[in-house]
Amino acid sequence: MESRQSYFEKKQERFQELCQRMLAERRLIVASNRGPVDYTVAPDGSLSAQRAAGGLVVALSPVSRFIPLTWVAAAMSEGDRRLAEESGGPTRVPLPEQEIYLRFVVVPRSVYQRFYSVFCNPLLWFIQHYMWNTPRTPSIARPVYEAWEQGYVRVNEAFAQAVVEEASGNKRTPFIFLHDYHLYLAAAGIREALPDAPILHFTHIPWPGPRYWSILPEFMRREIHEKICSADIVSFQTMRDVRDFLVCCEEFLKGVTVDHRACTVARDEWITRVTYYPISIDAAGLCQFAVSPEVQHYEESLSQLRREITIVRVDRAEPSKNILRGFRAYDNLLDRYPGLHRRVVFLAFLVPSRSEVSIYRAYARDLLELAETINGKYGDDEWQPIHVFYEENYAQAVAAMRFYDVLLVNPLIDGMNLVAKEGPLVNTRDGVLILSEMAGAHEQLGEYALSVCPTDLEGTVRALASAITMPVEEKRRRATALRRAVQEEDITFWMQRQFRDLMAVSRRRH
Repeated sequence: MESRQSYFEKKQERFQELCQRMLAERRLIVASNRGPVDYTVAPDGSLSAQRAAGGLVVALSPVSRFIPLTWVAAAMSEGDRRLAEESGGPTRVPLPEQEIYLRFVVVPRSVYQRFYSVFCNPLLWFIQHYMWNTPRTPSIARPVYEAWEQGYVRVNEAFAQAVVEEASGNKRTPFIFLHDYHLYLAAAGIREALPDAPILHFTHIPWPGPRYWSILPEFMRREIHEKICSADIVSFQTMRDVRDFLVCCEEFLKGVTVDHRACTVARDEWITRVTYYPISIDAAGLCQFAVSPEVQHYEESLSQLRREITIVRVDRAEPSKNILRGFRAYDNLLDRYPGLHRRVVFLAFLVPSRSEVSIYRAYARDLLELAETINGKYGDDEWQPIHVFYEENYAQAVAAMRFYDVLLVNPLIDGMNLVAKEGPLVNTRDGVLILSEMAGAHEQLGEYALSVCPTDLEGTVRALASAITMPVEEKRRRATALRRAVQEEDITFWMQRQFRDLMAVSRRRH
């Protein structure tokens, strides 16, 4: 443990030095739909702040410990709107040991509703996760046009304006990080007002090829690709996404030169670099949390459910995570190998997700019903083959990941999937990772996991059987390699690559 701690401390020191060099050049502005904290109005009328969920907050936490940053985010709740009205400008957020100043973008509720609930979710999200049942959906009718014109475009313009206002009054324009599918148009407005600003846009979710993007009307998909290329760097999770983006630009944008070898998109004298930065986890922080009293408490309480073989999955309860096929594969495993009865248990930790969307509600209902069916088919008074924890309880999920023998991560498609990195890092039993080829994490970790095609039910059954019967030495070899890969390319590594590339852009400008 001491050597691991020393390893992480040295990484932190190097990262701190890089942050300080970066700050000496320019300030840092981050823009994303969701901010680092959520504000709620208490019954007595006071405002309370709670750390927001999501990987981006975790990713930027190490940065804000070393350098101050300004975060531009949408005012989503009534508490957000009230704070924005009362403060009239950026407010320091109440997160310990972090210097983050939050500026809210406030638009009319009807505008935000069109932006978020009609265009971003589900339209863009479903396109980028290949989730539309295209013979039936989507239907791009008048409400979608209105959501584009009076929602997506307006909110992106408001974000660009807020970033420009935050950058004003400084001798040198700041480094600007734009995040995800909510803000594809924002870089263009920022570039027009701040031609020298180093801008990086990072997309956290997959990028489809041009045929699937063609679900969107031509002018929408063209404007998305055109305006995101106003950034200096357009970045993704995987090289696969980079290739798809370059082909899309070639297909949709007239007058551009796409260099597939150099990974650039050029128009006139402007060149956009296209690259990938696989997002990761705060390895040092998670290792500390995994041995905390809170996690130990849940590990003890879950121990009564463990069997000789414990299969674990941790997911948001949404269709792209492919939970139903995972349960069906387990059903087939129990049917084919009766000798596993009572020796194996499946613990599924599922976080409720987007319950306001009917497709998500139906999916959650179906997976809970399937779990009940499996228990009724094979279980008895002494053994229930599957236990579903349908709640948001991160400490409990980490506790389970510490003792899995098999971790099943089989999404239909994922930008990255951080569970595939969290599990191997904290696991203490040399557990086997079963990983979908369509998870972004597969590019980094696939060599040491058991790979599955997410739609291949038979292949998943065989992978489960192989993981259960894998020799001890082979399990140890794979688990050690997975743990090393995650430690070496943790969240500080993710940020360092982006910082260095943005600093290179800055130096070329001056």
